[in-house]
Amino acid sequence: MNGPFYDYGWIGEEASLLFALAIGVAFGFFLERAGLGSAKKLSAQFYFKDLTVFKMMFTAIITAMLGVFWLNWTGLLHSDMIYLTPTYVWPQVIGGLVFGIGFIVGGYCPGTSCVASSTGSLDGVMNVFGFLTGILIFGEVYPWIEGFYLSGDLGQITFAQLIRVPEGVVVFVLVIVALLGFWLSEILEKRYANG
Repeated sequence: MNGPFYDYGWIGEEASLLFALAIGVAFGFFLERAGLGSAKKLSAQFYFKDLTVFKMMFTAIITAMLGVFWLNWTGLLHSDMIYLTPTYVWPQVIGGLVFGIGFIVGGYCPGTSCVASSTGSLDGVMNVFGFLTGILIFGEVYPWIEGFYLSGDLGQITFAQLIRVPEGVVVFVLVIVALLGFWLSEILEKRYANG
């Protein structure tokens, strides 16, 4: 059996939604268990006191990347059939900056604010209200900013395709960067944890 399961017809629309729900609930559960429903823990990463967020997210990214790479290599997954979100350079750069500012000011990203609000955290609820309001405002102003929203179109492209190197090289380099990042994060936490 090869994947993606949905594209090959192994699962239907309803099953794919159930899988998405189960994965989302599990992800939220593990975020909460790791303490990432706390704005204090999340904001501590910006002061290098607690880099749990960095380590957890980088671990998730590297695990997914290795899984896709090796499953594709063995023929169990056809990665060329996986949907890639199109890259629009300028709106995504601005969106990343807005996201970062919101993360620093609010203490949460959208996912962790949902986790915090599910545990009854008032600041989590306010962050969810804030990003839902932002989505509503974006939907209303979209006709006026559509030109900018579609600027810098690179299409559906991977980083390996962008820099024109084999995927295996990118995977190898990112694994090394992750290992160095984990090593450096331990040093920074020891240095700043009590500062």
